[in-house]
Amino acid sequence: MSNAGARSTGRNGTINIMRRELAGYFATPVAYVFLVIFLVMTGIFTFYLGSFYERGFADLDPFFRFHPWLYLFLVPAISMRLWAEERRSGTIELLFTLPLTTIDAVLGKFLAAWLFIGLALVLTAPMWITVNYLGSPDNGVILAGYLGSWLMAGGFLAIGSCMSALTRNQVVAFILGVVVSFLFLLSGLPMVMNLFKGWAPQVILDGIAGLSFFKHFADISKGVIDLRDLVYFVLVIGFWLLANVLILEMKKAE
Repeated sequence: MSNAGARSTGRNGTINIMRRELAGYFATPVAYVFLVIFLVMTGIFTFYLGSFYERGFADLDPFFRFHPWLYLFLVPAISMRLWAEERRSGTIELLFTLPLTTIDAVLGKFLAAWLFIGLALVLTAPMWITVNYLGSPDNGVILAGYLGSWLMAGGFLAIGSCMSALTRNQVVAFILGVVVSFLFLLSGLPMVMNLFKGWAPQVILDGIAGLSFFKHFADISKGVIDLRDLVYFVLVIGFWLLANVLILEMKKAE
């Protein structure tokens, strides 16, 4: 097969897996339950914990502020089934008999779940409409906040997908996803940095702080779209998806 033909087959395989996975979400109540929980929780955090009205500012900072904590639990709930269920039911062997590579399958499943999370974000558009009705917000900053939130969700999702490939048990995959994601959230906070200050060199401190989802998301949500923040999320997603592929290849060889 020519290189062009191989690339075409790979693209088709990724798209086919993505379509199958997206259809699978809405074939069960799982998708609707997630969407309802996500929308309800964003509303509670924004209006009650974030004091949306009481602040008196026309922005969506209270809305975006709690996204990292929402994703910490909701995204692993989506990703836990990506590979653990395939391995538990034995359908992973059937999946890899199809004319596609492991990379195609990993990308297809990841993109389907990422697009689904993107749909959940789109459904929060009434928040955007509300803040424009109440005042004159900087819509460029709000758009950047949505972009940063979606990229951060992709990072959580790539981690969760990799953890799902490690086990046949969805509950174990969920716990592993939450724990690893939690480490990425905490890495830049003072409570963690204080553990290393005084004995670790500055380069290590900078490296630990640079792993923080909070830091990179906060910068983007303020409307500052720095190439370094975008590259960070792309690298995080790419690293964990590559690890996902390697784990599946090792499982196939067993």
